[in-house]
Amino acid sequence: MQKVGRRDLAGSTRYAACAQRSLTSFALKRSGLSVLISLSVLAGCAGRLENVLQPVATAGPGTSTVDMMVATTRQPTDKPGELYSGERGTAISLNDIVVSIPPDRNRKIGEVQWPSHVPANPEKEFAVLKVGRVASERNIFEWFGKNRNAKRQVVIFVHGFNNTYADAVFRFAQIMHDSGTDAAPILFTWPSRGNVFDYLYDKESTNFSRRALEDMILQAAKSPDVGEVTILAHSMGSWLTAEALRGVAMRNKTIPSKVKNVILASPDIDIDVFRRQMIEMGVQRPHFTIFSSTKDKALQVSRWLSGGVNRVGGFDSTPYAADLAKLGITVVDTSSVKPDDALGHNTFADNRGMVQLLGRRLAGQSLDAGQVSLADRVGIAAVRTADLAGSAAKVAVAAPMSIISDDARQVLKQQLSSGSSPIVDGRISY
Repeated sequence: MQKVGRRDLAGSTRYAACAQRSLTSFALKRSGLSVLISLSVLAGCAGRLENVLQPVATAGPGTSTVDMMVATTRQPTDKPGELYSGERGTAISLNDIVVSIPPDRNRKIGEVQWPSHVPANPEKEFAVLKVGRVASERNIFEWFGKNRNAKRQVVIFVHGFNNTYADAVFRFAQIMHDSGTDAAPILFTWPSRGNVFDYLYDKESTNFSRRALEDMILQAAKSPDVGEVTILAHSMGSWLTAEALRGVAMRNKTIPSKVKNVILASPDIDIDVFRRQMIEMGVQRPHFTIFSSTKDKALQVSRWLSGGVNRVGGFDSTPYAADLAKLGITVVDTSSVKPDDALGHNTFADNRGMVQLLGRRLAGQSLDAGQVSLADRVGIAAVRTADLAGSAAKVAVAAPMSIISDDARQVLKQQLSSGSSPIVDGRISY
């Protein structure tokens, strides 16, 4: 009887443990599903127009314009004012689009004033002034000649999950205007269906578009007219960007030196995969800046959908500060910044202080307060507090070290070199 009792007890214990795991899993699923449903409701309640890219005749007084080059792997559509759908195309399409932005007195910085009707009212809404077809390389040279700054800088923006073509165009125009950046704006928009329940389709669409983004990066870097390339990517677009840079490094044997800065805002990337991507980019990598938040609800759902693995943009980076420092990454933790969107996923663009901070990075400026140079720091990443212009909010900045310990140098030599790693105690560093 005693033996049977122990067996019963063991079985009960296993059952209890299994039940607990099931309940925990169910709770996580409920949580994830509830956020997905909330996302769907928010999207459905918007009820906004989607044929908003029909050009208006003129812009009103006091409006501003953003003239961008747009490259897409989306499928063209015959619907007027939509231009491209969320389906995958068989070619890379190029357009020159000019967006009109309402006078500052009629809008809040960080917001996209979506048109309520067609044609849009440029005085109060974002509007399109021109949709041009880029028929030849000569058109690209002409566009860059009109839009380049003194440093011949280019900013390539890669949007995130759940974005239509119009979403990407208007959001990039807002970022360029509100950040005060004068670099030539290039938008790379991939086939997203703009539906919260098409997460897996969108993820596969980023894989579908990797080669196209690789080609764009290489073409921009090889052009004698371009002096510097900055890449800004949001959410799932960060995965696409990291994969494209990895591909560039493998094809080109290195990432071109003109690609100086990469900014990943709320990156939806598996933390383990990101480490491999960084290693496989090779030793000559651009400087990476990551905008992250532990309160990003969209990335919490992504983590749930991805088997519980942390996303680069949604976890507490403090325990990883030393590793990030070795990889040459600056992390801007925006967890303490009050978001303007319910999910806390667009803070980099729709918060006044953050978009101005972003402008500094897009211009190639350091986010460090500058009182102590990076070369003066030794050890793991130091955490600084940076004031945000025009905002009372503060963010923590984890700055990479220019000087690291001998042990760290050995880790870098083993993991980040192009050669193979030695066998140590039956293990090869990966």
